[in-house]
Amino acid sequence: MIDSLFEVRASYVSVSAMSREPRLEVECRAQSKETEGTTQVLDEAGSVTTADPTTETHSEEDLDLPWQVVVHNDPVNLMSYVTMVFQRVFGYPREKAERHMLEVHHKGRSVLWAGMREPAELYVQQLHGYLLLATLEKLS
Repeated sequence: MIDSLFEVRASYVSVSAMSREPRLEVECRAQSKETEGTTQVLDEAGSVTTADPTTETHSEEDLDLPWQVVVHNDPVNLMSYVTMVFQRVFGYPREKAERHMLEVHHKGRSVLWAGMREPAELYVQQLHGYLLLATLEKLS
């Protein structure tokens, strides 16, 4: 049996110039109930799904292991641009940023940062935002 709660609330009705159809704000909250090792969930569409319990595949120790942010060489970006990105993302002084840029240019890659996984993922995402080829690697 599933305990569920649905709430429909008409907090506003708007009519826009593009459409003359009223819109209602609908809020649905789904609750789940575990029964004998399985979980039954009622989704927004009103259908019931049954899922086996998930098992954690990563231990907390795995997440604490050092990860490194690696930037790879690409034929697109100018060296001055790459240096500027390293300064902005990591706060490196110009000399250190240039050393890493030259390492990427000559060796094809450079390890820019090492530490916990979450900040490493953020750095990789920021570098991708600047259109640099960056990866996250686990230190063994």
